[in-house]
Amino acid sequence: MPSTLRAQRARNRSPSPDRGEEPPAAPAGADRPATIALLQSHSLTQLVQAELENLILSGELAPGAKLTELTLAARLGVSRGPIREAFRLLEEAGLVRTEKNRGVFVRQVPLDEALEIYDLRAAMDEWVGRRLATSASVAQIKELRGLVEAMERAVRDEDGTGYHRLNLAFHDRMVEMAGNAKLTAIYRRLIKELSLFRRLNLAAAGWLPVSVQEHRQILKAIAAQDAAAAGAAMFDHVMESRQRTLDHHAAPAEGRGPEPRKVSRDPRQRQKV
Repeated sequence: MPSTLRAQRARNRSPSPDRGEEPPAAPAGADRPATIALLQSHSLTQLVQAELENLILSGELAPGAKLTELTLAARLGVSRGPIREAFRLLEEAGLVRTEKNRGVFVRQVPLDEALEIYDLRAAMDEWVGRRLATSASVAQIKELRGLVEAMERAVRDEDGTGYHRLNLAFHDRMVEMAGNAKLTAIYRRLIKELSLFRRLNLAAAGWLPVSVQEHRQILKAIAAQDAAAAGAAMFDHVMESRQRTLDHHAAPAEGRGPEPRKVSRDPRQRQKV
């Protein structure tokens, strides 16, 4: 059982007279116990949701996998109630789907929907790049540079898993730095839906050096306070990822693996897709 869930259950457990513990004093207000129980239950549901989300985004619960309340409740050491509520929240987040008379399944994002998400994300990221080129502080640029340097080390070490984690952190931090809470919330939902596609793209042989080069271009434009170049570099980076998705899905049908393309060093020269 995950330690966070174990700790939560320990906090929620009522004192037992069999162990010689004193029961808590009766609270003031007739509905207070119900309120406390509701808050405790809601907190446990959030922990269950977070744990299931991690299992889905890591690929341990694969797209198309059927999720059963009983199995997951036993696995996480909780009752079926928090599992059921977590399913509802995960469906709202676009990570699972409920099929009538069949059950709950990890959602499979079809290719055409993924491409639509890439198009939307490209527009969002272009705005983020422009914004940071004019607003990023010296400390923020230093933070982003540290992430890019860590990504470069991951490439040298051929650490695809570490690179994927740093890649997500780099872009998420940029969106946070742009300072638009609504955009951040929308962005994070889109990234979760694209997560499995992106892991496949970056895991393909030869793509990590190409991807890290794109990140260097982004950082260079932001540090130079060139809004047009930063916006274009961000846009191009997303559209390159979009093209990698198309290449990855086309390659099996053609009996070959997708080959990395050389990225233009001029971020204003946008890749046509």
